[in-house]
Amino acid sequence: MKTSEDVRKLCEEKQIRMIDFKMTDLNGRWRHLTIPVERFDDDIFVYGIGFDGSNYGYAPIEKSDMVFIPDPDTATVDPFAEIPTLTMCGNVCTIGEDKNLPFDQYPRNVALKAVEYMQEEQIADRMVIGPEFEFYLLDHVSYSVTPQKCSYSIDTRQAEWNSGIDNGQNNGYQVPYQGGYHAAAPQDVGYNLRSKMCMLLEEWGVKVKYHHHEVGGPGQMEIEVELGDMVEMADKTMIVKYVLKNAAAAEGRTVTFMPKPIHKEAGNGMHVHMLLMKDGAPIFYDKDGYSGLSHTAHYFIGGLLKHIASLCAFTNPSTNSFKRLVPGYEAPVTIGYATSNRSAVIRIPAYAKKPEAKRFELRNPDATANPYYAYSAILMAGLDGIKNKIDPRQHGWGPFDCNLYSLSSEEQKKIQSLPRSMGEALEALENDHDYLTAGGVFPQRLIDIWLEKKKKELQEIEQIPSPSEFKYYYDL
Repeated sequence: MKTSEDVRKLCEEKQIRMIDFKMTDLNGRWRHLTIPVERFDDDIFVYGIGFDGSNYGYAPIEKSDMVFIPDPDTATVDPFAEIPTLTMCGNVCTIGEDKNLPFDQYPRNVALKAVEYMQEEQIADRMVIGPEFEFYLLDHVSYSVTPQKCSYSIDTRQAEWNSGIDNGQNNGYQVPYQGGYHAAAPQDVGYNLRSKMCMLLEEWGVKVKYHHHEVGGPGQMEIEVELGDMVEMADKTMIVKYVLKNAAAAEGRTVTFMPKPIHKEAGNGMHVHMLLMKDGAPIFYDKDGYSGLSHTAHYFIGGLLKHIASLCAFTNPSTNSFKRLVPGYEAPVTIGYATSNRSAVIRIPAYAKKPEAKRFELRNPDATANPYYAYSAILMAGLDGIKNKIDPRQHGWGPFDCNLYSLSSEEQKKIQSLPRSMGEALEALENDHDYLTAGGVFPQRLIDIWLEKKKKELQEIEQIPSPSEFKYYYDL
């Protein structure tokens, strides 16, 4: 654990001139404020930095003044600041008469509370996760939503639609439609930039497992990181998005984690691998269980599948999320689990054979999620499954050791499906959230404000005419 003295030494060593504090709003975006290094002292770790929390999207409280308490363990040099700058994330508290109290709606506090609840219930000591980050690297994006115009345009030189450009500069190395998986140079024009991104992540303390070109021909990429504790990985999810976006912008390009930015191409997911540890030992492993999974692991899966519809309100919280969750693009659409089966919403990797590596991945989440809320909701659903011994096999949720996409329409009707829209997911959350509020992890006011905000967002988007509607209906 770093101390304030460690932070001061780091400032001296790196000749830091500014201290930057990064805070997370309701949606999962970083916001920040900065002070000169001369204003930095030990009191900041006790009394914090004051700010108006009402602008961050959280439910109103009696007094909107809050304080940000930085976490010295997160201190690092921001590689994108021109002036030498040390940056930290941390926690937010409300201001009390005698002492500051953790603000229960703040995303990082929710995640800390979820882990604390798991430990208090004596189910496990650690929730270990590993997200996979899929994104598109583009050369250009523009969009317009006005009363007389609704449009967007994206481009990247490697896209197949650019193969016919005859300007004397086309080298013919475009990537075929849905043909980008592990594409090599010269088609993989983002390779060097991805390597730079990974080096920046390593310097920030995010350990990278590997990176490669993904299926989407017009610049879809993936960076997978090593597993870590849940709250730490939520912090690192924010770091990954920040680093990738800024590294691309520095080279005149742009990154999007939008789940379905390109019609008829592969979408961007954020698959989450997970396992639980207790007393230093994995509790998901049983050499005699299905695919090496213990009863506890099956109960955790059962909890996830029971609550998967309401979970989607936090793991897939955008209208665009459900344009990805459709058949034909390796995205899950059915409620079930299996080994090495990408058509199931929960997949057990066959290559993870060691006891300490035995895990499964939840395949529906995407990176429009606030990672603190999403990972916490996943944990709470799983804990509910363990506490109530929800066996997925008894509910007909698998294991499905077949390609669910290849089943006949009659067979597919027998299998439950994920929500088909954000509206369905929000309705599910409204009817099923007791597992989230257990132990006071998700305060009811947070659930209410999330539903209110997302319903308003959905209503606004649904009322905007789209170009597709002109295509189908304009001349009728």
